[in-house]
Amino acid sequence: MRSFALTATLLLAGCANAPAPVATRPPPTAAVPADAAKPPVALQYLYGSPEAAVAVRATNKRIADYGVWRIRERPRDSVVLAPGATIDAPAFEPCGDKPFAAVFDADETLIWNLGPMRHFAETGTAFDPKVWDQWEKTGAGKAVAMPGTLEMVNALRAAGITVIANTNRSAANAKGSEDTLRAAGLGEFKHGETLFLMGDDAGGSSKDGRRATIASKYCVIILGGDQLGDFSQQFNVKDLPAAQRMALATGAGASALWDKGWFLFPNPVYGPWEKLGWDDAFPSDKNWEPK
Repeated sequence: MRSFALTATLLLAGCANAPAPVATRPPPTAAVPADAAKPPVALQYLYGSPEAAVAVRATNKRIADYGVWRIRERPRDSVVLAPGATIDAPAFEPCGDKPFAAVFDADETLIWNLGPMRHFAETGTAFDPKVWDQWEKTGAGKAVAMPGTLEMVNALRAAGITVIANTNRSAANAKGSEDTLRAAGLGEFKHGETLFLMGDDAGGSSKDGRRATIASKYCVIILGGDQLGDFSQQFNVKDLPAAQRMALATGAGASALWDKGWFLFPNPVYGPWEKLGWDDAFPSDKNWEPK
């Protein structure tokens, strides 16, 4: 969650005659103020629409069903890529007799961060790390479990699968994140055991090292997130061309894992895709103009 620009504000800007500039990172210091009568379109969809609620609930149901089914016969390998393995030529951490675990991102995967997202939209500001730092510390009770998440988490735990959060919230604010997940009804997450945070190792925002730490102790049968980096940092290699990133995510290696251990949640509000240009989203050979 930590480094993003409000894509929704760009959607509003796109209503002007000239195309809106594509968001870049780091986020701009200001954004287009939202229409006072309603939130930006992407926020309306994700946090308020039945369409998003149904999609998220369906993903959570698939996760719960998959987890209960998967442990009927002990898998040989986890779904965490082994060090040095690539998505196109995958190899995985072995399970041995390690206990089962499901590993999830937190923000927009287990919880919706309604408090700061409304604040950013209503004030017309982009992501502010100082505001987000306060949110991590004091946001308990203002984030909500996403549709179907409580049922999914409870089903996995009842089956004997440990539920672990691996998030880019700050390790310095561990207690606040523990409190936030608990207040959302998701039970206890303990830093260093079932809660892994940015700052726990030298990997920065990359979750690969934390995933490896978890996989050394658990047979990870499920990875869940709203960004491709929740599955492998290979999707987030700096300056990776958009076409190559698409090919990596939709190629044979990754496709064998989607909904078969890797589960992706919808999030149209923010993500690495914000840097896409017009030709990335709309191939030039598909241009069309009315006569």
